[in-house]
Amino acid sequence: MPIKAAFIVPHPPIILPEIGRGEERKIQKTTDAYMEIAEKISEIRPETIIVTSPHSILYSDYFHISPGKKAKGDMRRFGVKNLTIEAMYDSEFVQALSAEAEKDDIPAGTLGERNPELDHGTFIPLYFINKFYREYKLVRIGLSGFSHLEHYRFGKVIARTVEKLGRNAVFVASGDLSHKLLSEGPYGFAKEGPVFDRQVTEAMEKADFLTFLNFDPSFCEAAAECGLRSFIIMAGALDGKEVKSKLLSYEGPFGVGYAVASFEVTGDDRTRHFDIAYEEEQRKRINEIKSGEDAYVKLARLSLETYVRTGKFAELPKDLPAEMLNRKAGVFVSIKKHGQLRGCIGTISAVTKCIAEEILRNAVSAGTEDPRFPPVTEKELDELVYSVDVLSEPEPISSMDQLDVKKYGVIVTCGYRRGLLLPDLEGIDTPEQQVEIALRKAGIRPDEPYTMQRFEVVRHH
Repeated sequence: MPIKAAFIVPHPPIILPEIGRGEERKIQKTTDAYMEIAEKISEIRPETIIVTSPHSILYSDYFHISPGKKAKGDMRRFGVKNLTIEAMYDSEFVQALSAEAEKDDIPAGTLGERNPELDHGTFIPLYFINKFYREYKLVRIGLSGFSHLEHYRFGKVIARTVEKLGRNAVFVASGDLSHKLLSEGPYGFAKEGPVFDRQVTEAMEKADFLTFLNFDPSFCEAAAECGLRSFIIMAGALDGKEVKSKLLSYEGPFGVGYAVASFEVTGDDRTRHFDIAYEEEQRKRINEIKSGEDAYVKLARLSLETYVRTGKFAELPKDLPAEMLNRKAGVFVSIKKHGQLRGCIGTISAVTKCIAEEILRNAVSAGTEDPRFPPVTEKELDELVYSVDVLSEPEPISSMDQLDVKKYGVIVTCGYRRGLLLPDLEGIDTPEQQVEIALRKAGIRPDEPYTMQRFEVVRHH
């Protein structure tokens, strides 16, 4: 039995009259749409409601599924003491889902729940659903730091679990849209905000889930979106299904986008395997990128691929440009996968006898030693995109006025602590942002004495 229907919903606490105290009337269309989908769910009478929430337990390398028999939640953190919800968990489904994810090598399970209380991303959908229907058990799932594609694949595992258990189930993808729609809003304005909301709601209306997968992570970060990965898990749960889609409402009067959409499953559709379509697009893109790589980037790719496959460093090719063999410089190698950073490590100044050896060493380090990520595996190699930055000699500066984020990178130093940020990075628009991030990377407090240096790079894509 496939999932019967799926819904995209927002989770603004202000929508609850107990919290909004009249302000909720400014998003009345959202409330009306919420009531409509709650009624639809009551008509389906699901045994299980699966909720994905950006505010549940989140790990960078793991999908957390809430364990136990039941959980409670309240709105105390939003100033309301006597508003509570209790939900029974579908523990059989949780166990089966964890086992199915393991079969697909997707890290998911019930370990590491730091806070068992229902988060507001789950609480608010249940608040509306409970007005019409309560005879369900809940499965609550958090997001992760994995790629969009991995979230989609996890959605497919959820759908497979529903079918194996024969559950009458619906899926609720909780998530707001951009948080940067208005300069007077709580998070300010970014030009990417309204663009993201327009594009994602158009995709909702058409059930165009390939658009969900194709959103660039840096664009999403600039837009300060909340729920896209939640929506993508939902899209994966509807993989291969014909759906009747409807965008029920969209509002953003408080500077945050709220959308409500419904997707009724009406049958099967072989053309709606969006992970396959996305992977095909990515293969074409990476093949185009490979055909245009220069000697610097080709060497970075050769270096990591050789090391991952053989455990040995590659030998330097014989046809390298003379400047790579005769010049010393610091080099940073950056690796991305599906638009997301997969590793970045480099040297501020040369530690080997030439740029080529610097690339050889740092490409391996970026792929296997960046502490933020697990080591690159062989099956990932064909999905990676590389860039190589060759640094000029750093020069001391006395003021942020001497920085230009497009032209110069920055190095901050306090004693033995040192932090570096490359120039011309997406989402870094001011010297203040640049220095703040470099200080954070170094573990230097802004009120500590520190020195600054700037440097230029030649970037090889």
